[in-house]
Amino acid sequence: MTLTLLHAPKSRSQSFIWLLEEIGQPYEIKQVDIRRGDGSGKLDPTNPHPHGKVPVIIHDDTVVHEQTAIMLYLTDAFPQAKLGPQVGDKLRGNYLSWLSYYSGVVEPAFLCAFMKYDVPRGTAGWVAVPEVMQHINKTLETNEYILGNEFTAVDILYGGTFGFFGDSGLFEKTDALNAYVKRCMSRPALQRAGQKDA
Repeated sequence: MTLTLLHAPKSRSQSFIWLLEEIGQPYEIKQVDIRRGDGSGKLDPTNPHPHGKVPVIIHDDTVVHEQTAIMLYLTDAFPQAKLGPQVGDKLRGNYLSWLSYYSGVVEPAFLCAFMKYDVPRGTAGWVAVPEVMQHINKTLETNEYILGNEFTAVDILYGGTFGFFGDSGLFEKTDALNAYVKRCMSRPALQRAGQKDA
């Protein structure tokens, strides 16, 4: 069985090195080129992603791309890591909801704010960062992690995002959020992943 992560340094795929370190199974990193926001880089013909993006995983003959799809695939493929509630677990629906909320609501809100793109109030499907953070902060007032008091793959997405954007001024940093980010950033698997993000 082979597990390969297609990775570009200093990109969103670095979170998936973290995930793979948390899972604890052997894996390989294949570095690929991507187009960057500053105009550098190019499409890599060896990358099976339809738009040349990362992350992509190849597990034997199965190719999976898009962040939340990869999270779900890997946590289902390696249940022994206990990083995602499995089918039948009472937290499964909540897990799927938070994964989808990240890609469908959180990431668009943060990218619009970061790019200083003003989304008109009431535009269908769009929520602003303050509303997103209100929901997340309310969750973290009673939970150590997004799904409760146990770390899951969801926390790699959320903890990583808040760690990355922490000094951006895009959101208010509450005590609960600061404590959450500190817990996520202190994970040994993240420290190991940082050494591999070459």
